[in-house]
Amino acid sequence: MKPISRQMAEFAHGLQFEDIPKEAVHEAKRFLLDSMGCALIATRTEDMQAMHTFIKKLGGTPEATVIGSGLRTNAPHAALMNCLLIRALDYNDIYWEQDPSHPSDIIGTALAAGEANGTNGREALVAIVIAYELEMRWCHAAEPGIREVGWHHASLTQFVSPLVAGRMYGLNLDQLVAAVGICGSSHFTLGSVVAGHLTNMKNTADPLAAQAGVYAALMAREGHSGPVEVIEGKEGLIEVLSNVTWHVDELLAGLGRDFLITRCSYKAFPTEALTHQPISAALRVCREHGIVHSEVAEILVETTTRGADILSDPSKYNPDTKETADHSLPYVIAAAVVDGNVLPESFSEEKLKDPHIWELLPKIKVVADPEIDKLFPDVKRARVTITTVDGNQHTAETDVAKGTPEDPLSDDEIMAKFRANAQGIVSDQRIDEVIEATWQFESHLNLRDYMSMLVSDV
Repeated sequence: MKPISRQMAEFAHGLQFEDIPKEAVHEAKRFLLDSMGCALIATRTEDMQAMHTFIKKLGGTPEATVIGSGLRTNAPHAALMNCLLIRALDYNDIYWEQDPSHPSDIIGTALAAGEANGTNGREALVAIVIAYELEMRWCHAAEPGIREVGWHHASLTQFVSPLVAGRMYGLNLDQLVAAVGICGSSHFTLGSVVAGHLTNMKNTADPLAAQAGVYAALMAREGHSGPVEVIEGKEGLIEVLSNVTWHVDELLAGLGRDFLITRCSYKAFPTEALTHQPISAALRVCREHGIVHSEVAEILVETTTRGADILSDPSKYNPDTKETADHSLPYVIAAAVVDGNVLPESFSEEKLKDPHIWELLPKIKVVADPEIDKLFPDVKRARVTITTVDGNQHTAETDVAKGTPEDPLSDDEIMAKFRANAQGIVSDQRIDEVIEATWQFESHLNLRDYMSMLVSDV
């Protein structure tokens, strides 16, 4: 039997634009536009500005463009910065089966490697589809997911990013296999980056694994080798991470026939994925019963054990950074009730000190429901009960968050989200141009022209 890395490489090497169904191509464009909006608004944040200073100090051959600033640097540096910008606000896509993932974290890899190699938009769309098809299949491969036993999903991204970058660099099949071996044996990530008090590494872990794919592809291009059976071989992934059951057939099932990209979800809220159903339920209670924050006596949130554990530990009741706040179930529920929505500005320095939110925080109780646990991860149910000061109780329960395939964002909603995120960073005229260029992305003969449109002009 061929090594798994080689079979995945064969898919990445052989996929042609004509092989991809029109709906999958369109979805790739939608995720590209959504991701560029997430990146543009993130350029305003203090942590991303600090990271940009770091990238600028590194220097590098001016071959790829950094979103927002227009800084020209080498492909690995641009990939890290752009992937991180896409990820920074936790507003990009989400796919969660046994494991969670954010396939759009790898889009910056495709764009940076493609621009550096003079690749066109048509090929870049192929690379984006490859990223989604492989990354999403990794979410099915382990039972329970590796996140459940203490590893971060960036540990899976390391097996995908070298194939995306390698496709952009035109690597041959043997070089692609080598790139997977190089990257996939060196970038395992501990779950500690998203446990307890959160730091900048919460957002940086996956972009680092995405950047690693560029390095691996460049090394393989020069003849560097890596373990071929890095997944199933001696002391490979399956042998070492043996406290899960591996379904390796899931990695290859339907590749090139069943395009999973159409099943990935968008985020209607810039928050951790397991907060979306509770936010949706809380908003529905408030809207259906006209409840305002001053009328709230208590809010009970019933969710999974996992959600209660990682999203409502003591640090989440005292959030003092964006990273803690957007992973704090009490905070995002309070923000939803106070403001009627959860948006990027919900995590501004000013909003983090909002007295109305802080007044609500101790009134919010998060509990794990064993019956909800039984449904997870196939169903991510949440139930929110709000008790008002006059003693009335109102409850809403939901299994579906806005942006999922069951309640999708329309093209108009995707464009509206992009406009809102890009506003004030690029001009209204440029916003229109980027939208049109993204819908016509396969017509771009040079990625540098597209990337230049994502530079601030206001």
